Amino acid sequence: MKNLRKLFGLVLLLAFLSAPAYSQIKSDYSKDADFTGIESYMFAGWQDNSDEILNDIDKKRILDAFKAEMDARGLEHKTSGADVVLTLFVVVDSKTSTTAYTDFNSTMGYRGRWGWGYGYGGVGTVSATTTYSENDYLEGTLVVDMYDADGKNLMWQGIIKKVVKSNPKKREKTIPKNINKLMKKFPIEEN
Repeated sequence: MKNLRKLFGLVLLLAFLSAPAYSQIKSDYSKDADFTGIESYMFAGWQDNSDEILNDIDKKRILDAFKAEMDARGLEHKTSGADVVLTLFVVVDSKTSTTAYTDFNSTMGYRGRWGWGYGYGGVGTVSATTTYSENDYLEGTLVVDMYDADGKNLMWQGIIKKVVKSNPKKREKTIPKNINKLMKKFPIEEN
């Protein structure tokens, strides 16, 4: 019975880990880049018109969240002549997750010289039924690239990969929260 409980716990853990409610945040920066002289930034826009899949409200949420994070680091937003240039790129993919639940059934049987009861033995049987379920969801990837003033050398890149919430109120909360998590990996800390 203990082994059955352990197996059931393992199945629940696997089901929890395979659920699509996750967030993956990564960043990388050039070791040659000098972040100490950066005092201003500007947005160069969305790469490859990737923003066409976003509505204007979500675009504004993303830009406002980045602006708030840069302001918190003492960087000034400019429309031209900035020290660094930020570009954004977004992709939304349809995904499917699969979860499995296994139900074990056991019958009593005669266990030889130990008599009737559960467990190994002659007549008792153990059966298992596995049920699979699929869940469709959208996964969004937001990439922010920071280039030097000339726009030629990539200095820093941040990537957020997250399940897209269909509820606008949740997106209003999660977009700034996730951009804040990403910017914690930015080489310039908050003031």
